[in-house]
Amino acid sequence: MAKKDQTTDAAQEKDREKWMARFQVRLAMQPGVDRTVVLQAVKEVTAHCAETGEHPRTAFGDPDAYAVQAAERLVPADRAARARRRDAVGDRITSVLKRVGDVAGP
Repeated sequence: MAKKDQTTDAAQEKDREKWMARFQVRLAMQPGVDRTVVLQAVKEVTAHCAETGEHPRTAFGDPDAYAVQAAERLVPADRAARARRRDAVGDRITSVLKRVGDVAGP
């Protein structure tokens, strides 16, 4: 019976690690998120789960959705807006360069 418990514990730990990795990646992709924000959010999730014993999915739901919520809560609105504008300009430049490349051909 102990071996089955160890296998279950290992599977649960792997699932927790996958949730946290996905959460961190999705959080880092949000506008205005920097290393400090990621570290703060991970610390909050880790502390909550350590205190309650809950799996992060049980406590916070889908890692992608929670990453968006955490960014909205932790990133000042003006910084997020600046990052979105900067990203939009970069996207437009990339689009123009792609069209120029398509017209110019190989």
